[in-house]
Amino acid sequence: MNILTTIERGAQSNSSHNYVRHKKLRAIEVSVVMPCLNEAATLAACIQKAQRAFQDIGTSGEVVVADNGSTDGSQEIVAQAGARLVEVKQKGYGAALRGGLVEARGRFIIMGDADGSYDFSNLAPFIEKLRSGYDLVMGNRFKGGIESGAMPLLHQYFGNPVLSALGRMFFGSPCGDFHCGLRGFSRTAMMRLDLRTIGMEFASEMVAKATLQGLRIAEVPVTLFPDGRSRLPHLRTWQDGWRHLRFLLVSCPRWLFLYPGVLLMLVGIGGWIWVIPGPHKLGGGTFDIHILLYSALAINVGFQAISLAAFTKIYAISGDLVSKDSALEKPLNRITLEGGVVIGSSLVILGIIGSVFALNTWGASSFVSVDPSQMRRLVIPAATAVALGFQIVLSSFFLSVLGLRQDQTGNGPQSNDFIHP
Repeated sequence: MNILTTIERGAQSNSSHNYVRHKKLRAIEVSVVMPCLNEAATLAACIQKAQRAFQDIGTSGEVVVADNGSTDGSQEIVAQAGARLVEVKQKGYGAALRGGLVEARGRFIIMGDADGSYDFSNLAPFIEKLRSGYDLVMGNRFKGGIESGAMPLLHQYFGNPVLSALGRMFFGSPCGDFHCGLRGFSRTAMMRLDLRTIGMEFASEMVAKATLQGLRIAEVPVTLFPDGRSRLPHLRTWQDGWRHLRFLLVSCPRWLFLYPGVLLMLVGIGGWIWVIPGPHKLGGGTFDIHILLYSALAINVGFQAISLAAFTKIYAISGDLVSKDSALEKPLNRITLEGGVVIGSSLVILGIIGSVFALNTWGASSFVSVDPSQMRRLVIPAATAVALGFQIVLSSFFLSVLGLRQDQTGNGPQSNDFIHP
């Protein structure tokens, strides 16, 4: 269940307390949530800038500091600065933010790092966009400017641009800076996103899910300043970069499974067409049976990847993790379970027939004198057909199991769909 939804429902358990709590919720327009882990050097200045921004904009606001186990006295600074402290025991950037978001009371929420790298006195562009109806307002450091020393060159020219480009390609997101730590969103919008990650990939999860669910997204330029911390950075270049990439791939089965699978199958079929008639000489080398064997491997692995794309997408839809994908549903709905079984069984039968023919050819020579090249041209396609046929049959039944699960949750397809028995 969405953590923000849980808080809202919990507030309804006591009618008198419910009245007071909802009155507070209406009284606060903006909550600034700052994750904190040993930010004593910069925390007070960040809180004061946000509080002054509330006055300058003319809005009611609060600063919520989600502390993740600081040992440098950050908790005392929060109390002295007039902010609200939320202790979050579960470790991680995402975990701290989730804990702070649960406790935030504002209609709009703006999150940002408390290390002095963002200017909390410049919140007006975010609030203006949110008031005009946008659900998620992202800061863009590449448009606003990155001051010297504010970001490692590897992050500035490779890590962030590459991961942001992949995010736009995978999800069709309009965001040019997936990992900007300063962003704003409406409380209602966040209740629709079941945010679950606890690490740095929380930033990618928010943008990806907002895009998939069709939320209105805007960007505003922000400037990234050199942070004022005296400790080592929490961000780990390669480990956190991999966590972001892993989340993007897992959340988009098309790019993880479907497209590579289709490419592999096309390469495999092309290899077969090229070498089944006979060997080819190219660049002083001879391309023969080994091409046929690896082409068979490409076909089988490619089909497995395509199957996994369907499994992953249907499971994600049935679990309300992503919205339905018409591009994937259309081809699936054209084939029934029985049709998949017939196609797979036909391939198995063809493979057996090819194997019997190869055996008879070998037997005609008294199982002694036979051209290995010609024999393998019969055996490899026959074995591939048998393996592929069984994969199709088994995949059809597994998709049927997923279809039953969808029917039980009330989101299942119609009875003539591929994944329905």
